Amino acid sequence: MSLQKKNIVIVGGSFAGLSAAHYFLKHVMPSLPHKDNYHVNIIDTSKDFMFRIAAPRAVASSKLMPISNFFFPIADAFLQYNSNTYTFIHAKAVAVDTTTCSITLKPANPGSEPYKVPYHALVFATGTRTLSPMLSLQTTKEGVEDALKEMHRRLQHAKTILIQGGGPTAVEIAGELAEHLNGRTYWFLSKLQNPRVKIILLSGSKKLLPRLRPTIAKQAEGYLAQVGVEVAYSKYVVSSKENRDGTTTIVLDNNEVMTADVYIPAAGVQPNTEWLPQALLNEKGYIKTNRATLRVDEAGPRVYALGDVGSYTHGGVMDLYDAVPVALANMKRDLLAATTSDEGFPEGKDIPYKPNLAESQLVPIGQSKGVGAFRGWRLPSPLVWFFKGRSYMINTVAVEIHSGSKWDKEKT
Repeated sequence: MSLQKKNIVIVGGSFAGLSAAHYFLKHVMPSLPHKDNYHVNIIDTSKDFMFRIAAPRAVASSKLMPISNFFFPIADAFLQYNSNTYTFIHAKAVAVDTTTCSITLKPANPGSEPYKVPYHALVFATGTRTLSPMLSLQTTKEGVEDALKEMHRRLQHAKTILIQGGGPTAVEIAGELAEHLNGRTYWFLSKLQNPRVKIILLSGSKKLLPRLRPTIAKQAEGYLAQVGVEVAYSKYVVSSKENRDGTTTIVLDNNEVMTADVYIPAAGVQPNTEWLPQALLNEKGYIKTNRATLRVDEAGPRVYALGDVGSYTHGGVMDLYDAVPVALANMKRDLLAATTSDEGFPEGKDIPYKPNLAESQLVPIGQSKGVGAFRGWRLPSPLVWFFKGRSYMINTVAVEIHSGSKWDKEKT
């Protein structure tokens, strides 16, 4: 960290934060006059990047998906750069002052006092968190590992499992658990008979996988039936309570009560924005982001939002791939303008963000099946398995995000 140089502060060390840092170091910093005057600060509460896309398979078994396969040290991602150009700060951002252009950090080391870091440009990339501590980083790598170990302990004797959600994460968890615990029916049967573990997927809507067309959603339901998963529609969980015997009782919005040996909430996420001023957030707690430029206009000059924490996005890696070059190109224009005046206005037109709204989502179901579409084209099950189901993209997307190889070439 530098208190004298012009700090480019990136809050978040996951998909969006890593991408922003790599892109800046590779393409923005080299193009700035007096580039040595700039310093990148990557801030995260964890020392590790969790490739959470792989979590559904890890829920089923640590042998199928060891935790070491989808955690990557953040610091290692930047060893390729001159150490004078960046600093990784293991701390929690607890406040931002857009008037003085500074953020307050609470170091991860116990007993350390909070301190302020000035910023010349700021990127919010704190992402979202899931309800279950197994599925996203809420504390540390060890926290995720402990949650997974507790799940695996419970699964050893489980006879009933309830999974809340109808999106890709819930469907993937159901498929992984069911095939691991129940196996798969014969190819000529549409439904697994007498599964060893009763698994019910509680979808809050009338279909699975809201981003995919109904025919693909029905295909997913069929594949789930082949591994013994029952899908119940229009079932919205309003509360859950763990009982003394280790079971969990849930209450649905129609007052129906259900009890199971294992309950997994896999619906919805919450933005990691509790530390930000309410004026910067929309009614759902996401950062109000200019949908064209990806600036956070209400936070003042040279402030941007990237990834799931921003109000501009429907989420996902594909959307991030479109957004990163836009935000960083506009940041470069803003930084060049600021070399003449702190309130300098960039010349020419902004680079506009154009979301790709075509149907795109890959959903593995168990270890050999899957459904999905890419850019509007429906994909057959073997292709979903090939691109995602084999290893949940650890050797492709995870590596290119962590290493920054995705951004080796500047996007124009």
